[in-house]
Amino acid sequence: MPRPPRPRLAVLGAGAWGTALAMQAARAGAAPVLWARDPARAAALARERENRRYLPGLRLAETVAVTEDLGAAMAGAAFVLVAVPAQHLRAVLRRLPGPPAPLVLCAKGVERETLRLPLEVAAELWPGVPAAVLSGPNFAHEIARGLPAAAVVASRDAALRGRVGDLIGSPGFRLYGGDDPVGVQVGGAAKNVIAIAAGAVIGAGLGENARAALVTRGLAELSRLAVALGGRPETAAGLSGLGDLLLTATGPASRNTALGMALGQGRSLEEALAATRGVAEGVATAPALVARAAGVGVELPICQAVAELLAGGLTVGEAMARLLARPRRDE
Repeated sequence: MPRPPRPRLAVLGAGAWGTALAMQAARAGAAPVLWARDPARAAALARERENRRYLPGLRLAETVAVTEDLGAAMAGAAFVLVAVPAQHLRAVLRRLPGPPAPLVLCAKGVERETLRLPLEVAAELWPGVPAAVLSGPNFAHEIARGLPAAAVVASRDAALRGRVGDLIGSPGFRLYGGDDPVGVQVGGAAKNVIAIAAGAVIGAGLGENARAALVTRGLAELSRLAVALGGRPETAAGLSGLGDLLLTATGPASRNTALGMALGQGRSLEEALAATRGVAEGVATAPALVARAAGVGVELPICQAVAELLAGGLTVGEAMARLLARPRRDE
């Protein structure tokens, strides 16, 4: 009896995360089509079967197709995994031939110009199109290698959550459903900002006690904002909150932590960015997150300090002194 055809999925974005998701989708039994905006990169990926820039030494399965043609990538897709940085999400969504298949947004951040979360951007551009967000404590290079991991697919659409879990989940990549997309998105955005602060603490030689305290209080900030925007406090304790924050603020492969460490060592933001491979989403997210929180009357002292540090208005020492001088209260 012939096997049923593999379900087609579109993966938009051929950076580390998009490539890793395409590899995971193939591992789970789907037929992903990986779209690269740059024709030269698409040709190199198709020819070499390896993303040598971001995931060297890891080969794409033969069931992963690669193209620079956006329409071809999306043709017949069960859903579309959009794995581009948050600040480029709007530009990519605008290019989609429509109406598109259901969207699964894999960006973590807040749009700088509009202060919108990823699903809010999608709802503005494609109203009525089902959408979910995929988030969790996942380093792309580990997902690409097939190491054990878990993530959450959050959406108000239960059928979409289940479909995504069925098609890209596997025993080694456990996908949980979630019906609090606001809380999940806030967790994904805030953890990058808090990780910059955690890295700065270590880079400045302030010790692990200081990092642990900062990460814990950062989690409280994350939870307050999520609730103010309509999310649930318990989401902050899950994979997209505490889980992702722990990984990003302590994992040696974290771009945001590495950037914070460079700042803590006295390097300029320009020098730190030049040494960072890929995008440190927390840089653009920090001021946008603080502004979004101010709009709902929520204070984010740690994220505010990071925003000022990145803008050059504060040193790491000054930031820590300000945080430690805040009025003492019950936890």
